[in-house]
Amino acid sequence: MPSSIRVSPETARRFLRRALLLDDLAPNVATALTHHGYIQIDPINVCGRMHDLILRNRVRHYPEGGLMRHLHGTLDAPLPAARRTAFEHHIPSANTLVAFPLEAWPHLQAVMRARTRQSSAWSGRLSPRQRELAPALLAEIAQRGPLSSEDFADSGRSRHVWGAATQAKATLQKLFFHGRLLIARRGEDNRRYYDLPERILPAAVLAQPEPTARETARWDALLKLRQRRLVRLKKNELILVADLVQAIEVPGCPALHCLNEDLPALANSGLAESGPAAATPLLLAPLDPLIYDRRVTTALWDFEYIWEVYTPPAKRVRGYYALPVLAGTALVGHVDPKADRERKKLRIISRSVRRGHTLAPAVHALAGWLGLD
Repeated sequence: MPSSIRVSPETARRFLRRALLLDDLAPNVATALTHHGYIQIDPINVCGRMHDLILRNRVRHYPEGGLMRHLHGTLDAPLPAARRTAFEHHIPSANTLVAFPLEAWPHLQAVMRARTRQSSAWSGRLSPRQRELAPALLAEIAQRGPLSSEDFADSGRSRHVWGAATQAKATLQKLFFHGRLLIARRGEDNRRYYDLPERILPAAVLAQPEPTARETARWDALLKLRQRRLVRLKKNELILVADLVQAIEVPGCPALHCLNEDLPALANSGLAESGPAAATPLLLAPLDPLIYDRRVTTALWDFEYIWEVYTPPAKRVRGYYALPVLAGTALVGHVDPKADRERKKLRIISRSVRRGHTLAPAVHALAGWLGLD
């Protein structure tokens, strides 16, 4: 790997806008998903779900719910296995639920197998009662097609990481973590409907050989680079991808790396004639790739941000679901919106923006996207 390239913070920020598809939007969900490696999924819906808020700034004419329709089709027209190009599962190194392109499936096999031996009420080995229940659940799904935990009779209660759950729900979730079931679709209430992998993924994908541990570790490190484009790498990660990355030095920032394939975009971002980045304000998702690494966000953007949805109300600084405001190459504040679907209004719980900037265009754009006033 060649010696590091030194760039200014302004160039780095300009590069991130471009590399993260905020300036040149993708034509469709599939293109954005391939570019980023995955899109994080979260069920909370305050002013749109996390994955939709991430993609609305990256995909041209992106509609609310677009990712789930891309993954699963619709209730009236579910996607058959042969036509599926992506699926829901967890990042092996983080257990974060995401949308993956099909290329990810072989790299999940080892961690799925390992979970069957681990002790975890959420994703680990089945309890004795769950081992008794699993064959009946699998047989029922095999016969009837996609089912949710609500489709099964009361099976008793189970200890769960978030409290009590039915034994059926806990068992189905573990079978999903183990790769014996996959999410076939989502209900209107975001409920999961599970089906057998062979009815969700193309046969050619299921038949792929399992990669070596080193190949999967390299893939996992590349995921981080594809997702955030300018990242901190651990020593063990850097060893795996040294032939594919370039060290980047930015004053005031920790050691960073980008993909070699992104170097032309980085060079263009440093040209004076490239002009300023788009100044139209954008409302970023709380877990947007641009701000996901808090240490980099603080150092590069001079913006300290914590997603406060799990912070006790008395300790919140910005609000339950505050969205950072990106204007040009600056993070200039936040707005904490809440969709009132019954009254078709977008309420603003709190806001704060740096002098000289306005939130109105970004707030109106969000309201229009949600179909609200």
